Amino acid sequence: MEVFSPRLRFGRKEGHVKLRKRKSQLYSRTDDAPFRTVFLKILAFCVTFRVINCFLVQSSFVPDEYWQSVEVAHHMVFNYGHLTWEWREGIRGFSYPFFFAVIYKILHWIQCDSVHLLIWLPRLLQALVAAFADVKFFYLIRTLEDEDTAKWTFFCHLCSWFTWFCCTRTLGNSVEAAITCLALAYFPLPTSKTHSSKKYLSLVALAVIFRPTALIVWLPLLIYHLWYHENKLKLVVGDYIPIGTSAIVISTIIDCIFYEKWVLVQFNFLKINVLDGIAGFYGTHPWHWYFTQGLVVIVGPHVPFFIHGCYLAFRRYKILLVAITWTLAVYSLFPHKEFRFIYPVLPFCMIFCGVSLAHMRAWRRAAAFGLLASNLLLGLYTGLIHQRGALDVMSHIRELCNHVPEPDVLFLMPCHSTPYYSHIHCPLKMRFLECPPDLGQADYVNQADRFYNDPLLWLQTAFPDTHSRPTHLVLFNVLEKDISAFLQDYEKTADIFHTHFPDGKVGGRIFIFQLYHQTGI
Repeated sequence: MEVFSPRLRFGRKEGHVKLRKRKSQLYSRTDDAPFRTVFLKILAFCVTFRVINCFLVQSSFVPDEYWQSVEVAHHMVFNYGHLTWEWREGIRGFSYPFFFAVIYKILHWIQCDSVHLLIWLPRLLQALVAAFADVKFFYLIRTLEDEDTAKWTFFCHLCSWFTWFCCTRTLGNSVEAAITCLALAYFPLPTSKTHSSKKYLSLVALAVIFRPTALIVWLPLLIYHLWYHENKLKLVVGDYIPIGTSAIVISTIIDCIFYEKWVLVQFNFLKINVLDGIAGFYGTHPWHWYFTQGLVVIVGPHVPFFIHGCYLAFRRYKILLVAITWTLAVYSLFPHKEFRFIYPVLPFCMIFCGVSLAHMRAWRRAAAFGLLASNLLLGLYTGLIHQRGALDVMSHIRELCNHVPEPDVLFLMPCHSTPYYSHIHCPLKMRFLECPPDLGQADYVNQADRFYNDPLLWLQTAFPDTHSRPTHLVLFNVLEKDISAFLQDYEKTADIFHTHFPDGKVGGRIFIFQLYHQTGI
């Protein structure tokens, strides 16, 4: 029997008895019919909520939600598509795309591999994982706090706009956040009654397999567990080493099978992204960005409650605050920064928000209504309107498979702006402006940079005559004027809304042009 809580370190025998008694009460409670009924109701609610969440997110966020997951799975099963430079360099693991590849393979076997099922089933799987994480999060808070605080914490978690925006996406950060939430339910917090070292360590190992940076979030928690554990040697030899070694061996075997060579993805990921500094190729931000912007955006309207909750529950949950601060600090050392990188600490933040909301008596209902309304507006706008053109344009491209002979589509957009064959499921000819980083190759060429230096010259050089030109061009509206001379042989066939906030090379609308001699879309 594991004794972890610092309050139980002295008086060891008494601590064991108390802990066994509390656990036996918990287990007996789970056998009661009323408890099972409540559990099933909460599970049904969370599943329904996340499925609705899934279908109400119809916008794009970042390229990785397609190009590092379902696009790879499509290539694994159907043997056509495009693998980005990360897969050529062996810095991405096949373990996460493998789950989607299993779905695709089953659909292929039963001859139900329609493009709509290929798009939505992986997202529904992600929604179910998120729903299960929601349930475990609720029952964790029930063991840590009183029923009222647990209720308001769960409310804060469910109405978080960023969780709504991200949790059902086929994104490595989304599954990392869900697994982190699951692992936290078994982590030995001082007042937790459901902790299990093997369970939470196995989940942490799974998160690291899917995304190696998950170790950043969990490192202070692992140290905290080891520091307060009475039998440190047993914990390290019996749990840390076997589970960690098994995770590395299993993931390496999977990667070696699909890469068809020996490869250690975790080492390659660290070397290329961190030691070689390649991550900075995709943009840089000031060191303080996560503290001044990143965390503020993902916490959103909850920020005042988070600050208030930190004041109220600092002593009780200081290890979670340490984990949050540590994660922000470590990611701040890297030049390239994104909101999604710190998404896994959002459930930690919601615990403090719930404590704050529960503590408020006179203004609690008004504050809750304000939270719900503001998060709902943000969630629906970002999920249904902002950056939806990148997905909508693919439905137009799909029509080419059946209505245009030998289509040749060229995406004149910043690289990876849209999904690819996973959202077409048709081996038509498509090309885009590639932008791999400089990895020291002698013949290095950044096609996207060369194009945007002089778009018209690039097009006239690449396609000197009409017969060599692509049948269809896909581009943002901001590019139309720059290449108007080249577009004289084309007609505009689609004008698709993308965003109200165009930025640089990314315009507010997406246009599709086709050569005059081609039939229409």
